[in-house]
Amino acid sequence: MEVKMKITSGLIAFLSSVALGCAGDPLRDFMPGTYVNSAGGRFSIASDTLRVELLEGNHYIIHRTTGYNIIADEKVGPREYGAEVWQCVYGTATKNLTELRKGKVIAFFPEADEMKVGARVYKKIK
Repeated sequence: MEVKMKITSGLIAFLSSVALGCAGDPLRDFMPGTYVNSAGGRFSIASDTLRVELLEGNHYIIHRTTGYNIIADEKVGPREYGAEVWQCVYGTATKNLTELRKGKVIAFFPEADEMKVGARVYKKIK
C-alpha cells in the first residue's frame, strides 16, 4: 500500500508539473503582432513598422520597415524606405527579446498594448 501511495503521489506531482509547463504565458501570447511608431524632428520625419513572429521555442524574428523624409532648407524631401530583419531570442528570466546582431533589448507591455526598443515606444495595432 505504501509503495502504491508513493507511486501515485509521484505521478500526480509529475503530471502537475507537465500541466504547469504547458500553461500559456500571457506575455509570450501577446508578443507576436504588428507595432508602429512615428517620430519627427527638425531634420526628418519617420515611421516604423515592426512585425514580430515566433519562429520556434525562444527564437523570434522581427521584420522592420521604415519610411522617412529628410528635411533640408525647411522642405520635406521625397519619401524613402528601408527594411531590416532582426533575429531575436526570448529570455525566460528577463521576459524580453534580445536582438542578436546589435544586442537591442525589446520589452513588451501588454496592459498598454506597447513594446519598447530602447527608449522608442511602439503601439500594437494587430
